[in-house]
Amino acid sequence: MPKDMMTPDTDRPRTRAPRLRKPDATDGAAIWDLVRACKPLDENSMYANLIQADHFRDTCVVAELDGEIVGWISGHMIPNKDAFFVWQVAVSAKARGLGLGKTMLFELIGRDELSGAKALKTTITEDNDASWGLFRSFARAIGGELTDEPHYVKETHFDGAHDTEHMVTISLPADEAALKSAA
Repeated sequence: MPKDMMTPDTDRPRTRAPRLRKPDATDGAAIWDLVRACKPLDENSMYANLIQADHFRDTCVVAELDGEIVGWISGHMIPNKDAFFVWQVAVSAKARGLGLGKTMLFELIGRDELSGAKALKTTITEDNDASWGLFRSFARAIGGELTDEPHYVKETHFDGAHDTEHMVTISLPADEAALKSAA
């Protein structure tokens, strides 16, 4: 048997990029499975992911590879604010190392539904190095300023059961062309 036929698929170089799209309600269970597989992400209920994929599809994105959801970002415009809030970013082990998190962020902020956003906001615990890396890299790529401050405090908001979440704010360029060239 030729060597390349004996090599497992996981050893072959990845040449295809995941396909990005808006989610729909039928994606809820697959999104829930992805989030559960991406420890230490907080698990929401399957119903919450279904609602996000259905009601907030314009401000969420899924990434598919070979028909499987391998990436997910949930988010929403903050009511009465000109800011887009990223709730959760999940990337399957099968798609790590491809820059998928940042690619999905660019996909989202390029959408018409987010054209009024002047800032991207998210919360991150101090010890979440992967999230800090993603959002710092994104801020550098778009030339945005990143600031943070404690927002949801361990004792005040979580009754001591969850680490303090820092509100991260990244200024978004007003020029759409600047965003497209950064992507």
